Amino acid sequence: MHPYEVLRRPLITEKATALKEQRKYMFEVADSAGKQQIRQAVELAFSVIVTGVNVVRLPGKVKRVGKRRLTTPSLKKAIVTLAPGNKIEFFEGV
Repeated sequence: MHPYEVLRRPLITEKATALKEQRKYMFEVADSAGKQQIRQAVELAFSVIVTGVNVVRLPGKVKRVGKRRLTTPSLKKAIVTLAPGNKIEFFEGV
C-alpha cells in the first residue's frame, strides 16, 4: 500500500485536542494498514519522528430507520506519538 493511501483524514475531536499537549495526534487510517505503514506514512507526510503508534478499531453501530436496521461503517484510527521537539503544524491552526 502506498504511504499516501494509509492516512485518510485527521481526527479533530475534543479528546484529540487534549492529547495534542502530550505530542499525540489522531488519524483515521485504512483498514488494512499496519503500525509500521502508519509510522512511515506520518513521517513521510509531515517530516517528523514517530516514537509510537497505537491502533483502535471501532465497529459500526446498528441504527434503526423505520423497520429497517442499517449499520454505520467501521472505523480504524491511529494515535501517533511524536518525539520531543516535533509537532504537526496542520493541527496547530485548529
